[in-house]
Amino acid sequence: MAYLMSKICVFYLFLWTWNLATRVVVQAVPQVPCYFIFGDSLVDNGNNNAIASVAKANYLPYGIDFPTGTTGRFCNGRTTTDVIAQLLGFSDFILPYANATDKDLLTGVNFASAAAGIRDETGQQLGGRITMNGQVRNYQAAVNRVVNILGDQNTAADHLSKCMYSVGMGSNDYLNNYFMPLVYSSSRRYTPEQYADVLIQQYSQQLRTLYNYGARKVAVTGVGQIGCSPNELAQNSPNGQTCVERINSANRLFNDRLISLVDEFNNNLDGAKFIYINVYGIFDDILKNPSANGFTVTNKGCCGVGRNNGQITCLPLQTPCPNRKEYIFWDAFHPTEAANVILGRRSYSAASPSDAHPIDIRRLAQL
Repeated sequence: MAYLMSKICVFYLFLWTWNLATRVVVQAVPQVPCYFIFGDSLVDNGNNNAIASVAKANYLPYGIDFPTGTTGRFCNGRTTTDVIAQLLGFSDFILPYANATDKDLLTGVNFASAAAGIRDETGQQLGGRITMNGQVRNYQAAVNRVVNILGDQNTAADHLSKCMYSVGMGSNDYLNNYFMPLVYSSSRRYTPEQYADVLIQQYSQQLRTLYNYGARKVAVTGVGQIGCSPNELAQNSPNGQTCVERINSANRLFNDRLISLVDEFNNNLDGAKFIYINVYGIFDDILKNPSANGFTVTNKGCCGVGRNNGQITCLPLQTPCPNRKEYIFWDAFHPTEAANVILGRRSYSAASPSDAHPIDIRRLAQL
């Protein structure tokens, strides 16, 4: 009898273990087969580490709250695309293209590069960076590798059409170009309206190339409120708290045109499913009611130098603020993980109809 009971216990233990394993496997299947990311330092996760550039974050205190420590992310922890990748069901974070193997390409890679812009000259005062044009070229090379892996173009095209794409560009074209008149001539050559038109015209060509190389589900992120960053508050705000409206108004001009571009693509490109993520509006909500999200400090970086900790990025081995979840900004330019979690969650699943247009990432993944 004891032997029989022992066999029964082993049998039920096997069933329980198998059921648990099955549930884990089911939960681990992502909503899309792959995720490709394009952008700047807001989502760079290590592509600039081996580049001769000032725009690097592969040192502490960057990554102090990230599971694997310092990676090259310009944050104390996760970026918005890290949060989105988790919400999409990926068990691991998307790897930087610089370190990607052929196998990695099948689940997507991150092409983002700090200091990069839509325009090739943007960010050049900071040294090396992979511009949007460079990221597009890297993607084209990656697609050719995917074709070789999967065997033919049709199979590769079918695979890529199911993938999610996040593209966030334009911030540096203002921060490290248009509103840096001592280095760049763009503000003397173009009015804010003209500059937004120039950017969108070039951006349109870059996004269209992604489409031509298989991208169909594309979440395009607008430019945030650069005039509210600690860097701009330190330089241009009389009290260090009031956002710089001339910069924010220029950002809105770009975003308005980007919404129209998304509509144009959806109406004119066969199979295109582009959406616009309104980070400007989401960030505005956070700034207007910070306490609702647990924030107590809205105008200075958790680490940095000078007024508002907004002079430069965090210094190597600098001790950051201990209450990082109460800060919206991590350094002079970039949000904390706490802010990125909100931005990522609302990008994935809109909390307001204005968060995403025409749908959010969650619904885009289902198409």
